[in-house]
Amino acid sequence: MRRGAIVQLLVLGLLAAGFATAVALLFDWLPEPASRQAGRIDFLYWLATGISIFVFAVVTAVMIYSIVHFRVRPGDDTDGPPIHGNTRLEIAWTLIPTLLVIVIGVASAIVLSQNSNAGSNPLIVKVTAQQFSWQFAYPHNGNVRSAVLRLPLNRTVELQMETRDVIHSFWVPEFAQKQDVVPGLVTTLVITPDRIGTYPVICTELCGLGHAVMRSEAIVMSAAGFEAWVKGNASAVSGGGAAAGKAVFAAQGCGACHTFKPAGATGKVGPGLDSLFKDAQLAGLSVPDFIRQSIVDPNAYVSPGFPKNVMPGNFGSSVPKSQLDALVNYLIPPTTKVVSP
Repeated sequence: MRRGAIVQLLVLGLLAAGFATAVALLFDWLPEPASRQAGRIDFLYWLATGISIFVFAVVTAVMIYSIVHFRVRPGDDTDGPPIHGNTRLEIAWTLIPTLLVIVIGVASAIVLSQNSNAGSNPLIVKVTAQQFSWQFAYPHNGNVRSAVLRLPLNRTVELQMETRDVIHSFWVPEFAQKQDVVPGLVTTLVITPDRIGTYPVICTELCGLGHAVMRSEAIVMSAAGFEAWVKGNASAVSGGGAAAGKAVFAAQGCGACHTFKPAGATGKVGPGLDSLFKDAQLAGLSVPDFIRQSIVDPNAYVSPGFPKNVMPGNFGSSVPKSQLDALVNYLIPPTTKVVSP
């Protein structure tokens, strides 16, 4: 190949690479990582992007050069000259892509191994997905429960996830990992948060009527802040009264589907909970009995305008009786509560 042709190919390749690099760097394609695992995944992303830019530059340079120098001239109906394949070129365009794929494969295997290693003493968080909320329990921290995922900074966490109904999928964009939650299985996800902040928890598997509102938050806090939250939450649940009921309401994710002004909940999937006296009259039950029945047997009476089989029917077995009692009392309208003398 003539020296001039090589120079032209190099110039075209550099221009194509410059354009592709500008597109890659001038836009924020990824959220700022908030975990060590996300940093490793971002490295893989940019490794693959760099390789793709290289391939794009080579292909674009050859294509443009060929269009300019080897295009058919007007009126030329002759066949092109017979050309025998170039063995060295064929070896090169087979070997180079093979090496690039091997590089990506080896790097991905290393990152996957590192990201799935929880170490010897991870913080265990039990994640329960159900239509249409998330619940997080901390079995080694007094079995505290919450509708919000709280994580200590720089502590490796292992999420052990299961679902009470259909397939869901756990995703926090800033953690750069997504894991399906499958009925009958316990799936795991390892996270080591390294940036304090609040990040969205999103279900990315279409799971029913309220899929779009199946969201929560992951709050990364200091180690001291996390310990203080654990102690405060445990005290609220065990202390009784409205604080206990409110804590259970939040921990069970009731606000994801129901509106309830005292809790600041604005869910629209299920009936609102601010008119329970009227609903109890329509059901022919006292307010406390109606609330309890609606929790443990939600299909017994469904408010007009709402379908059956949306709310899970296993709260009676999954929520301890003391917490269920606190939740029922919390939901009773003030004018119907019995005040002890």
